[in-house]
Amino acid sequence: MDGRTSSDTKPRCRTAAAAIREARPARSAPRGKDVMSDTSWTLHVPAAPHLSAGTTMNALAPLLHDWLPRQRWFAGKGHRITGFSLRSGTELLPVGGTGRTPGLLHLLVEVEQAAAAQHSGDRPPPRHSDCYQLLLGLTGVLAPHLAHARIGRPESGPLEGLTVYEAMHDPRLAGLLLERLRAPGSLGGLRFRRSAGSAVPAGLTPRFSTAEQSNTSIVYGDSCILKLFRRISPGRNPDLELTLALARQGCSRVPAPTAWFETVRPRGDRGEPTTLGVLQHYLPGALDGWDWGLAAVDTVLGDRRDRSGDEAFTAESFLLGRATAEVHSALARALPGAVLHRPQLEALAAGMAERLDAAAAAVPALVHHRAGLRTAFADLADLGRRGRAVTAQRIHGDLHLGQTLRTEDGWKLIDFEGEPARPLAERRMPQPAVRDVAAMLRSFDYAARWSEMTAERPPDPGACARAARWAEVNRAAFCAGYAEAGDHDPRDEHVLMRAFETDKAVYEVLYEARNRPSWLPIPLAACARLAAARR
Repeated sequence: MDGRTSSDTKPRCRTAAAAIREARPARSAPRGKDVMSDTSWTLHVPAAPHLSAGTTMNALAPLLHDWLPRQRWFAGKGHRITGFSLRSGTELLPVGGTGRTPGLLHLLVEVEQAAAAQHSGDRPPPRHSDCYQLLLGLTGVLAPHLAHARIGRPESGPLEGLTVYEAMHDPRLAGLLLERLRAPGSLGGLRFRRSAGSAVPAGLTPRFSTAEQSNTSIVYGDSCILKLFRRISPGRNPDLELTLALARQGCSRVPAPTAWFETVRPRGDRGEPTTLGVLQHYLPGALDGWDWGLAAVDTVLGDRRDRSGDEAFTAESFLLGRATAEVHSALARALPGAVLHRPQLEALAAGMAERLDAAAAAVPALVHHRAGLRTAFADLADLGRRGRAVTAQRIHGDLHLGQTLRTEDGWKLIDFEGEPARPLAERRMPQPAVRDVAAMLRSFDYAARWSEMTAERPPDPGACARAARWAEVNRAAFCAGYAEAGDHDPRDEHVLMRAFETDKAVYEVLYEARNRPSWLPIPLAACARLAAARR
C-alpha cells in the first residue's frame, strides 16, 4: 500500500499488536452532561485523563468546522454548524514521546446545526444535532504520503503542537484497529467482540476504500473488510443485527460478520450497546453489481445490433431476484415480522406524503409532479380502508445494484444498514418485502439513465429507447426470479410496488440535489413517469 513493500509493513503490524497488549484503560473522569434527548444514549467520558471534554473540543472545533462538511458521509451539508460536544473519547494509542510515533484517538462527537426551517421574531433558529464517529491520528510530523488526510493543527489545548489527521488513511493505525478486533475486550468506552468460532488473521495489510459511501471501509488483505459507521444512532445497527441473524440461518447469500465493536453500557443499563463498526469476510474478485450493470448498458448503447449486454445481464437479473427472495425468506424465519392493517398502512402512506412535501420544498422541480405522485400514497392508504392486510418482515432496506456482488458461487447481498438518512428505529421495523424489490427496480432504471447521460459521445437516436428497454427487461427478469424462489410475484402487488418505488424516487431526488446535482435528472424523470402512472 502507498508503494511500500511487504517487508515495510510487518514491523508495523508487530508494533500495533504490542501497543494493544500494553494499553490499559485509564481512570475515568466524572460523568458529563448528556446533550441528547434520547435516554438510551449513555455518555462515556474520555479514558485518557488529559483529554477532558471541554479542552479537547475547544481545540478541535475550528478544525472540524471546516473539515466535516467536506466529508461524503457528513449528513448535515447545507446546514450551518453551531457547536460541538464530546460524547465519548478513548485514546486507543498514545502519541510517542517524540511525537514521531502516531497516536490514535477515538471520538464520538455531537455536532449541532441550525435547521433549515424558517423562523421569525426574536426566537433563535431551530436546531438539530447528529453524533459522528471520528478516528483521529495524532502526530508531531505528518508523513508526506498522508498529506491528503490532514485535518489541521490545534492552536491550543492538550493537542497543541500535533497534527490531526484522518487515522484510517494511515496503515499503521488501521492495522492497530484490526489488532484490537482480534483481541476481544473493553478499552475506555469501547467494547470489541468477535463471533463465536471466528478467527481474524494477523498481519493483514490495510487499504482505505475510496468507494463513494456514507461510511468508511477498510479492506485488510484479501480476508476482511471493516465498515466504520460515521453517523451514529443509539442501538444495534441493522448491518450487524441482520447479518448475524442470517449467519445463524446458514444463509450463504450474505457475508457473515467475524467481529465488531460497540459502546460500553454503564453498569445497570439494560439497553442495547451502540454498534460502531463491523468486520466481515471480504470477497476478492467479486464483480460489483452496479459496475457490471453499467458495462452491460454501455454495450447496448454502443451498438444497436449488439444484444449481448441485454440478454446476458437479463439472465443475471433473474438470478439476483432469486437471491433476494432467498435472503427475504431467511430473514422471515430468523426475526419477528408483523401484519400491517389500516392504521399502519395509513401511517405508512402519510409518512411518504410528508417526505414528498419536504423534498418538493427543497427541490422546486419536483413541485410539478407532486399531485400525481400523491396518488400512489393515497392508493396505499386506501388498501387499509378496504380491509387489506399486508405482511411485513425485516428487509435489507436500501437495496440496489451497488449493494450486490457477483461471485463464483452466485450473487451476494451486502450493506444491510438501511437508508442512513432514516432514523435507526424506523430502519429496524418490519416492512413489506416488496419495498426492497421496488428499490432494486429503481436501480435498473438508474443504471440505464446514468450510462445514457455519461456516454462519451452523443447517443444515436435509438439509444434512449434501447436503454429504456434494457431497464424494462431487467426489471421484469428480477421480478420473475424473485417469484420463482419466493412465495409470490411482486408484480401482483401493484399498489405497494408503485408506492414504494415512488417513495424511493422522492428520496433519490433529495439525495441527488444535496450530494450529486448532476445526477438529479435521473430521479426527476422517474418521478415524471410515476406521477403519470395509474392503477
